[in-house]
Amino acid sequence: MPASSADPSIIRIAAALLIGADGHTLLVRKRGTRAFMQPGGKIEAGEQPVHALARELEEELGLRIDPAQARYLQQFSAPAANEPGHVVQAEVFLIRIDTPVTPAAEIEEVRWIDPAGDADLFLAPLTRDLILPFYRQSQATLA
Repeated sequence: MPASSADPSIIRIAAALLIGADGHTLLVRKRGTRAFMQPGGKIEAGEQPVHALARELEEELGLRIDPAQARYLQQFSAPAANEPGHVVQAEVFLIRIDTPVTPAAEIEEVRWIDPAGDADLFLAPLTRDLILPFYRQSQATLA
């Protein structure tokens, strides 16, 4: 087990850079919170990140993905949007979809945004500072 997983201030998650047919990316907002972020969630003990992501996407958005279709991008870390004093350590995967999604479980709202901007949304630090800039810089190579 990595040393960081023993640190209770680190929240290990799997997150998706979900890209639609038009190149827009999907962001979600959990019930009772302000920040929009990538869909995904916590990785359970002994669970592979891609399987955690597939589980979370089905629970939160009714989206079934083939884990083999998820392209691992890299790990990002940033201050947690909804847990003060914590850091999220995210294993981020690129997934292209052309199916509708429906908010479920703790997801209150979903938004497709043009990754070139922030759509005037309040964004989680991980999304605002790392994932969207990474996608903007890498769009040509991620095509």
